[in-house]
Amino acid sequence: MSLNLFYREFDTECLERARRQDMRTPFQKDRDRIIYTSAFRRLQAKTQVFMSGEYDFYRTRLTHSLEVAQIGRSLCYYLQQSSDDLNIECYIDSDLVEAICLAHDLGHPPFGHAGEKTLNSLMRSYGGFEGNAQTLRILTETIYSDQAGRKGMNPTRAFMDGILKYKALFSDFEHPDNHFLYDDQESLRDFVFGSKPVPEDLTTTEALNTFRSVECQIMDWADDTAYSINDIVDGISAGFLHSDLIQRWAATKSLNAHQSHIVEQLLVSISEQRANRYFASRIGEFIRAVRLTPWSNFLSELSQRYCYRLFIEPDIQDEARLYKKLSVDLVFHSPQIYQLEFKEDNILRQLFKAYEEQYIKNTKPAMKLLPAQYEFLVTNEPDPVIRARIICDHLASMTDGFAIRTYKRLYDPDFGSIVDLV
Repeated sequence: MSLNLFYREFDTECLERARRQDMRTPFQKDRDRIIYTSAFRRLQAKTQVFMSGEYDFYRTRLTHSLEVAQIGRSLCYYLQQSSDDLNIECYIDSDLVEAICLAHDLGHPPFGHAGEKTLNSLMRSYGGFEGNAQTLRILTETIYSDQAGRKGMNPTRAFMDGILKYKALFSDFEHPDNHFLYDDQESLRDFVFGSKPVPEDLTTTEALNTFRSVECQIMDWADDTAYSINDIVDGISAGFLHSDLIQRWAATKSLNAHQSHIVEQLLVSISEQRANRYFASRIGEFIRAVRLTPWSNFLSELSQRYCYRLFIEPDIQDEARLYKKLSVDLVFHSPQIYQLEFKEDNILRQLFKAYEEQYIKNTKPAMKLLPAQYEFLVTNEPDPVIRARIICDHLASMTDGFAIRTYKRLYDPDFGSIVDLV
């Protein structure tokens, strides 16, 4: 096994205990453990933009995560070839970045960002809900779950850190909508920081939430690249985006010359029926738009992961923002999507209400509504806040279809059988 001089023992240290040695690197183990979990497999049936299963060519959370991982690896290869600070003996580990990219959406609930918003509203009195924080909870506490209990995957420090796009805590805000860790995850953040005290320049929530390792920055740009471009492709395939609608939208915006050129190229690709090929080429341009710049901070002496910032060419960032704005205005804000989100919000609220009445407000539930492993965990937990978090774990783990079926079993008198899998 070749030694990568970019990483030190600090980076490969595991959260709980030293791992048994085999032919794989520590970061290959992180990646492999993600791929073989049920939490990863469930992403195949969770919403990315359009509800999972509606058509078979739309992206799901799983296909999105695979695309992010491919872009993340390509970014690593490009940086190694283009940066004077990297070489074949000292490089950003593509297996580590792949693991981070594959895992980055594990904590997302059913129904996409609409589901995340609903769960955060329902959990407001119990510490909130946030997809990134839930990913960390899965990796460190719950990814291996069965009748015997739950435990985490014992991740490396570098892998955990790569997941942490946001490092401010729920209690650092007043009723936050997103971008926070759960308060009981402060000790995990301390581990990531090597138990070093947080300096004064990182005491604001904005500073904490933009303090990211280079691998986290790469994952974030790979994620931005994948969804800013591919949401457009799916919108075109679904018929939400067509030339006339895009032209009318552009006419209402104050676009600069660069943005107008981007829209013109998009319209040409649609008219010539080559949008897929056009956007595939844009992914390559987004990859080649990065470089490393030096960075000094309180962790730089401990890890080279904090010695660099990822610089992205402003014109490419502007292009990504334009694609996102186009998708938000014409797809996410469409009546069809709003109607689905209205229904999905009601499903999650009704499920949470049923569980809250049975398990959170009562110490002795009158009925068993939960699957056996969650039933055992909740009924043996005296703290109502922790019981609420366990209920939230169950709801967040659901696929779109499983959430709908569970709702029907509880509220539709003509649905369900005693032999159904629950």
